[in-house]
Amino acid sequence: MSAPSSTIRIGSRKSQLALVQTHWVQGELQRLYPDHTFEVCTMSTQGDNILDVALAKIGDKGLFTKELEVSMLKQETDLAVHSLKDLPTMLPEGLGLGVITERVDPADALVVHADYQEYKIETLPAGSVIGTSSLRRLAQLRYHYPHLEFKDIRGNLNTRLGKLDAGEYDGIILAVAGLQRLDFGDRIHQAIPAEISLHAVGQGALGIECREGDEEILSILQGLAHQPSTLRCLAERSFLRELEGGCQVPIGVNTSFEGDQLTLVGMVASLDGKRLIKDQVTGTDPEALGSELAAKVREQGAQEILDEIFAEARQNAQ
Repeated sequence: MSAPSSTIRIGSRKSQLALVQTHWVQGELQRLYPDHTFEVCTMSTQGDNILDVALAKIGDKGLFTKELEVSMLKQETDLAVHSLKDLPTMLPEGLGLGVITERVDPADALVVHADYQEYKIETLPAGSVIGTSSLRRLAQLRYHYPHLEFKDIRGNLNTRLGKLDAGEYDGIILAVAGLQRLDFGDRIHQAIPAEISLHAVGQGALGIECREGDEEILSILQGLAHQPSTLRCLAERSFLRELEGGCQVPIGVNTSFEGDQLTLVGMVASLDGKRLIKDQVTGTDPEALGSELAAKVREQGAQEILDEIFAEARQNAQ
């Protein structure tokens, strides 16, 4: 049964970052529509519950979204707030991406142990142990810095920072956006240049998902839309969709505007970091740019890399 139109139910993960993001959306919507009541409904997702296995080995593109989507399809909630980088490019039937919010800094950040304050990513000594749960970050950093050691790290932000400070890692890689949203901006030791680490598709933006055809919700959400961020993220998502990659495939992007011209840079790398294919395209149609760039990197060998990764993932799942 649908809620009365005066009450809008917002689905959210229970993690600290998810709740900060969701409460920001709730506050903005409440400010724009004071005659409505916006309630937050929290739930745990598969990605929240499985913390002892590397994300890449779980093998589900909807790790942080599926439970929220089921809730909307059951009419238990009306919309869901996601970190856009967690939202698959192919959504379940009956659901759609209602709006993309203004993006904050999408860069990756190096956070270091107290003993490593004098180093940057490019000057870390051989054998330094770097923690990341992202294959994208891992592949790019292995490509540029094969002398470093890499170790998987899971858990919420406080858990990861605790492991770093306890000496389990010499540095860890996190998103600038997440650190800033949780008031840990002072822990950002270095924002890693795009030339070293292209960011995840949609990183730094929020994607709000809702039921297709729900005109009331779609209309309400438009107050949060940010056109430049939307165009950039649609180009990135088109690139990822064309390559059929989920969040646990080493695909990185960067987007920028000059006037009305959008430049999309894209990268596909092998897991061992020994092969990295990168190219770029410029134009005005974000969906077309993503398709064009995907074709360009495929011609240069990206598909072979992806086929190897998908084959390994299938083998791990058996």
